[in-house]
Amino acid sequence: MNTRIVYTQDNGTIAVVIPTGESSIEDVILKDLPDGVEYEIVDADDIPSDRTFREAWVIGDGHIDCDLDKCKTIGHAMRRTAREAEFKPHDDVISKQIPGNDAIAAEAARQLIRNKYSNIQDAIDAAKTPDEIKLALD
Repeated sequence: MNTRIVYTQDNGTIAVVIPTGESSIEDVILKDLPDGVEYEIVDADDIPSDRTFREAWVIGDGHIDCDLDKCKTIGHAMRRTAREAEFKPHDDVISKQIPGNDAIAAEAARQLIRNKYSNIQDAIDAAKTPDEIKLALD
């Protein structure tokens, strides 16, 4: 078994310790894990390869799952970042009143962006799995 030791850190994220094989699992636990922390030994294949929602990982029954509410929070942050990037050129036209650029057209473009990201927000809120959240963001 290609083992990993996983535990929840103080900040709520999951730490994954990869033993090198030079020491026993017990020695690695004593040396590398904080005193008194609860941990699980899992197979490397039970750790998600997709790290999109890594900050939403939770440990349970020898494997790692994603907390859906945390995934949604992460998805909304990703949505806001993408929306902000799309808004930027239009915001510049409006706020800086750049000559030769149409502020009315910029505001119309901003509204289209608002509509697009409103639909994405609704899809994230309705998602039942992390994959549905990723699909909404694509």
